Amino acid sequence: MTRVLVVEDEPALARALAITLRAKRYDVDVAHTGAAALDAAATRRPDVVVLDLGLPDLDGLDVLRALRGWSAVPVVVLSARHDSSEKVEALDAGADDYVTKPFAVDELLARLRAAVRRGEATGPVPDPVVETARFTVDLPRRRVLLRSAGASDQDDDGEGEPVRLTPTEWQLLAELARSVGRVVGRRELLVALRGPHLGSEAAETHYLRVYVAQLRRKLEADPSAPKHLITEPGVGYRLVP
Repeated sequence: MTRVLVVEDEPALARALAITLRAKRYDVDVAHTGAAALDAAATRRPDVVVLDLGLPDLDGLDVLRALRGWSAVPVVVLSARHDSSEKVEALDAGADDYVTKPFAVDELLARLRAAVRRGEATGPVPDPVVETARFTVDLPRRRVLLRSAGASDQDDDGEGEPVRLTPTEWQLLAELARSVGRVVGRRELLVALRGPHLGSEAAETHYLRVYVAQLRRKLEADPSAPKHLITEPGVGYRLVP
């Protein structure tokens, strides 16, 4: 059964959408805030998201950008914002479609079906939490937990010790985590970190090597003999669970 996450702060509309979608044999979860939406997306793993932009705690575009940081789940924006620039901004942020309020239910259902088909064509959504024998990468919550039995500064859930990463270190690790087990090429990593306009190959390779070394010092038991952040000579890097 296709699972839909409806993110809508108006209780009446959220209830009406849930009833309609369940009648069409969708499995429906409802979130009324941006924070609840991100948590539900990580834990419930929807096949498609219906996202209102006018949320009480976060702008819907910020929710969309946060979601796109770790997931390719199809997102259909549902909004009262009719300005074309708003639509362009939402699509550029990663929305798959944009439906304005008021809307026809049949049209929304058709757009949902189309979004689900596109999602199926791109394959399964990767796991948002990547666990290795040494540390856990939690992409939705943008955190890394290092297993440290008996450590007094473990997080509140007892899952491990939070590791402080710089923004660049986090971005590099997140790129590897989104392709866990597969080699990510050096150029692909560099473009993600520095943009498409790169300098000399030697300088850029050194830049990447420095940040990988920093990650190893923070995450590997023995940085000189890494077991998880692996170099593929001449190609790139791989995150091994």
